[in-house]
Amino acid sequence: MKLNKRIIELPPAKLETKNLKAVYGKVQALRGINLRFPENRVTAVMGPSGCGKSTLIRCLNRIHELTPGAKVEGEVILDGVNIYDPKVDPVAIRRRIGMVFQKPNPFPTMSIYDNAVSGLKLSGLRDKKRLDELAEKSLRMAFLWDEVKGDLKKPGTALSGGQQQRLCIARALAVEPEIILMDEPCSALDPIATAKVEESIFELKKEFTVIIVTHNLQQAARISDYTSFMYLGKLEEFGETTEVFENPQNELTEKYITGKFG
Repeated sequence: MKLNKRIIELPPAKLETKNLKAVYGKVQALRGINLRFPENRVTAVMGPSGCGKSTLIRCLNRIHELTPGAKVEGEVILDGVNIYDPKVDPVAIRRRIGMVFQKPNPFPTMSIYDNAVSGLKLSGLRDKKRLDELAEKSLRMAFLWDEVKGDLKKPGTALSGGQQQRLCIARALAVEPEIILMDEPCSALDPIATAKVEESIFELKKEFTVIIVTHNLQQAARISDYTSFMYLGKLEEFGETTEVFENPQNELTEKYITGKFG
């Protein structure tokens, strides 16, 4: 990966893109992205609006292709297998690579408990004891269990915005994925709720590989091990977070970090 002068020695990669390109109709959103995501680490993807960040992570679990007119070229390698190989089931990939979106989106007609286990039920799990175990486990990992354990029958939409987002994280975790994608998960939250989500992200990397899109530079600096900077559909810089922030090798990265554009 030749992005800058920095020599990057990475831990084993759980996920990797090779010459990844994506289009919406006639608009090219990604222009040949080559990027490795280290296992059990948090990788932040940052850059100005419209640079391709959200498109990138939507390509990582094959959600991008669900948009009319959207196409993908190149490879996304998960544990040595290209997830865009025609033989690969995209539904199975989405179980292995969970997604948390920008705005909390608990299912409005479901209780907290049913929201947490909805993915498990869709996949056919009916064992009540196992559902209970995984509901509690996922809610604990999302740092929500202690706040809701006495109100699991309460509607998920009755929770605060920050709690709803953590419920969505728990819902993604309950199906026991290997990778968690997060697209601006704190953009609609206040500082206290953001801190709770960040606390959960810090713990999640013990069991999962986490990839987070964020506009918040301070957040990227706080929670990520590695940071990538994108601009106009291209990957401009990648490295350890402290190095990218303290010693950026790309002029565009430096300007973005210092607030000169973006």
